[in-house]
Amino acid sequence: MNRWVLHLDMDAFYASVEQFTRPTLRGRPVLVGGTGPRGTVAGASYPAREFGARSAMPMWEARKRCRSAVVLPPRFRVYRAVSSRVFALVRQAAGRFEQVSIDEAFLEPHELAGAGAETVRGFAESLRAQVRREVGVPSSIGGGSGKQLAKISSGMAKPDGSFVVPPQEEAELLAALPVRKLWGIGPIGESKLHRIGVHTIGELAALRLGDVTALLGQAHGTELHRLAHGVDERPVAERAEAKQVGAETTFDTDRADAEELAGEIAAMAESAHRRLVASERAARTVTLKIRDAGFSTISRSETLASPTADREELAAAARRLASVAIEPGVPVRLVGVSYSGLAAAEQGALFPTPGEAAGQEPGTPGQQPADTAAPRAHRPEPRQWRQGDDVYHPEWGHGWVQGAGHGRVSVRFETAETGPGPMRTLAVDDPELRAADPLDSLGAELARELGEVEQPPAAEVPLSDH
Repeated sequence: MNRWVLHLDMDAFYASVEQFTRPTLRGRPVLVGGTGPRGTVAGASYPAREFGARSAMPMWEARKRCRSAVVLPPRFRVYRAVSSRVFALVRQAAGRFEQVSIDEAFLEPHELAGAGAETVRGFAESLRAQVRREVGVPSSIGGGSGKQLAKISSGMAKPDGSFVVPPQEEAELLAALPVRKLWGIGPIGESKLHRIGVHTIGELAALRLGDVTALLGQAHGTELHRLAHGVDERPVAERAEAKQVGAETTFDTDRADAEELAGEIAAMAESAHRRLVASERAARTVTLKIRDAGFSTISRSETLASPTADREELAAAARRLASVAIEPGVPVRLVGVSYSGLAAAEQGALFPTPGEAAGQEPGTPGQQPADTAAPRAHRPEPRQWRQGDDVYHPEWGHGWVQGAGHGRVSVRFETAETGPGPMRTLAVDDPELRAADPLDSLGAELARELGEVEQPPAAEVPLSDH
């Protein structure tokens, strides 16, 4: 019986959730991430991607490429709530289930064993429609005989589509794809294969197994050769949460130049940081791994005072470790950087804004140095709002800040339930405007279903527009 594995991937997930809960943004370029000098793009809508903006890009560069984009701080509580709801639905449909990240998962439905491609395609379309109908976000689903084909197919289905590869068409599809599409081939492996004239998966499959293992290693080469032939027996199963994230690279020739090694360590720290951000966690321990030409491995670690996802703070720790782990003039064949002691990271830790870095919190008075000449109580400070903050007003209901300045704040009052809502300009210190729970932007019905939002007192429930 044919085995069918599906890969579901929610399209531009962070931006899609923002557009779902803030209907005015639907169809517009949206960037999610930090706005400070070291801010990074966590997610970009498809209209923003058309300008070249993408995840993990510095925010200043993304804004330069897409000047019309709306930039919003991440709201991970909302993303986690939506993700949990989506995958609760997917688990019900899946015989076997494996969540890979906050926005993607593999499933292997028992009912599809031995089914034809059209039946699988119908199943995928039905599941996508259910996710869109009951949760409100778009997704793409790919299907094939294993995880490799399912993952490739979901990428080909984007955005908001499905793509199923019948068994008899798998070999032809794989053969024409760039070798980098193969699971487990990164920049180093790709470079090695290009040097011997291998650019497609089909060309890799045509190599003798011995040649592949000689180039890429016994275990890794054997697995890649099997995948290139479409042989993928990896099971779909729940995975344990990773205890660390990291990146490492083995050089083609040993390196001894201190400046060159520092650059490689910085690159590994940056790569590990991208994975840390993707996992929505912060790290407390930084570990540097060095392997010299004689295959001796040295590991040095530094534990920070508290978990952080600040890119520069983590990279600085890696640089300090390099000064004690690397002996001057000793050739090095491998460097790696990993982050452990992981903890859940909220938006402030991942993407600090200049105000937050100074100790401010959204929707609260700014923190200023103590003034010994005049009591602080005699000089009340206005509330500081930033674009993207969730707010509540007893007359207008739930909304989000579109902009603030010169003593005024512009708020778009809308949720996922209301559709595009009106914008109101209020005094920045309006006593009736207060910070709100971001989960309320999902709308009362979905919020109640998720069971995570406390309902406001009856006197504060806004009147329906209908």
